[in-house]
Amino acid sequence: MREVVFLRQNQAKWQHYETTPASGPDELAARFIELTDDLSYARTFYPDSTTTAYLNTLTGKLHQSLYKNKSVGRNRFAQFWRRELPLLVARHHGTLGLALLFFVLCTGLGILSAALDDTFVRVVLGDQYVNQTLANIERGDPMAVYKGGSESVMFLYITLNNIKVSLYAFAGGLLPGLGTGTILFKNGMMLGAFQYFFHHKGVLLPSLLTIWIHGTLEISAIVLAGGAGLVMSRGILFPGTYSRRESFQRAARDGMQLVLGLVPIFITAGFLEGFVTRHTEMPLWTSLLIIGGSAAFIGWYFILYPLLLRRRAGALSSIS
Repeated sequence: MREVVFLRQNQAKWQHYETTPASGPDELAARFIELTDDLSYARTFYPDSTTTAYLNTLTGKLHQSLYKNKSVGRNRFAQFWRRELPLLVARHHGTLGLALLFFVLCTGLGILSAALDDTFVRVVLGDQYVNQTLANIERGDPMAVYKGGSESVMFLYITLNNIKVSLYAFAGGLLPGLGTGTILFKNGMMLGAFQYFFHHKGVLLPSLLTIWIHGTLEISAIVLAGGAGLVMSRGILFPGTYSRRESFQRAARDGMQLVLGLVPIFITAGFLEGFVTRHTEMPLWTSLLIIGGSAAFIGWYFILYPLLLRRRAGALSSIS
């Protein structure tokens, strides 16, 4: 589409957004999403034009209106989870998907490495863990490693450790792609080698039914934290029409919000690992219910619901 046609089709809408205040937060969010899409298109096809510069300024104004500091009301916390975080996830779906793809590839590489080299599992997981697990398998209780220690201590340790890993994955985005990529690579390789180890010993199913009770939320959140790091890296590497500093600030703010949104998931995963996973004798349906419910939540809240909100916001924008 030629720039003049693009301008003619959208100029009235932009002027309306600039001169007429939004009727409420839903319409404001809808306008922001619409302008973000227009700005992305303009950056792609008319990167140095005045139209792109104008859209950049207008989108910045709406962004400030949308995320400006407000007095904290009773529903402010709920509003973050109900609208702000899902819309943020929707805006960065592509980058988060890239983090997932890279993690899956690393997991596959971990499986392949463990299959080709018998010593690889010990290198990745450590001799102590492997020897202890082998002894547990011989005793007929391959998941006994999760039964030791205090539930409360394990819960706190695992939760804090997972939050620390997520912050490292996010902060790694300051080294464009390298820091975050290293953490995703390491965790993906460990997961692949870990699961192949149990497959090789003939206890893959018990391991899946036990480990993924907490692992469904934990692994998903680590990948999402890695995606937040890539969001920041993208802001550094590809500033578009923003200055590199402004692009970095915006991307860092978005990435940090994503990471903070993962904290309750890490707490839940830590609780499951500390108090629930240790009950390896639980009925099959209970294990499947927890794993399936966790997977359904991740799929709904981080994939389907953000898309639904974005579609609704787009419909509101077209009506206005």
